[in-house]
Amino acid sequence: MFAYAIRRILGALPTLIALAVISFFMMRVAPGGPFSGNRRVPDEIRANVERAFHLDEPLWMQFGRWVWGVLHFDFGPSMKYRDYNVSELIAIGLPTSLEVGIWAMIVSTLIGLALGIAGALRRNTSIDYAAGALAMVGLAIPIFVIGPVLQLTLGLELRWLPIAGWDGSWPFKILPIITLSLPGIAYVSRLMRASMIETMRSNYVRTARAKGIGARRTIIRHALRGAIMPVVAYLGPATAITITGSIVIEQIFQIPGIGRYFVEGATGRDYPLVMGVTIFYGAIVIGANLLTDLVRSWLDPKVSYE
Repeated sequence: MFAYAIRRILGALPTLIALAVISFFMMRVAPGGPFSGNRRVPDEIRANVERAFHLDEPLWMQFGRWVWGVLHFDFGPSMKYRDYNVSELIAIGLPTSLEVGIWAMIVSTLIGLALGIAGALRRNTSIDYAAGALAMVGLAIPIFVIGPVLQLTLGLELRWLPIAGWDGSWPFKILPIITLSLPGIAYVSRLMRASMIETMRSNYVRTARAKGIGARRTIIRHALRGAIMPVVAYLGPATAITITGSIVIEQIFQIPGIGRYFVEGATGRDYPLVMGVTIFYGAIVIGANLLTDLVRSWLDPKVSYE
């Protein structure tokens, strides 16, 4: 398993390198610059500022300087947040982004599994139809629509929850977590329902029933373990997507996470901040995929490390 993990990490390096190269040069060819939106300053001062951030050097030299810093775990100073470097901003926003993302994944996994199992065991009933309707809502409506709708209904009209803001208390967490978890609930419930139906028709489940094992024990000890494999394969990338996808949620609900820094960095052409967050998110996606493969091989011995 250790050798497999090392091979996967080494195999992911070209992906990270390609991500870094594409992101770096796309940011540089975009119109505007980090100081183009500021008030007009004398050319001498502007030249001094650009020299301080090495923006007067050729692009290949700037890229090489940035890569050298990344190899030493230094993403460089932020061009917009004074007295902060990118590593400090990521460290400040990461706990909040992780908290929202992890809670959203827990909610979507538990509710999605419950709806999927209930739909598979009670096919063509009101439970199955309700689970399918919720899944369609989660799949069809994007979160940048669901979020404002929940703000208007639960926050503005009913005044049950805060519309936006963040002080770490639960009332401020509920709406972002619900909004972020809805697509996950839809995917997990559909995957679990289809896999559960197929597993219940498999020979080893029929054999367990033929031996007189009770329905509950057959489902829990035999059917669930096989049926959950597609969900496990989905959860790894989904976790990374949920955490990185909280960029939209953090903007809508004004949450001080990494995603909010990323959006502000992109609009303000804060090159080091955007590059640092991009590489950090890329590493999260690769790590989540690797963890998923290891968990799958642990659950199913038929999954090979080769």
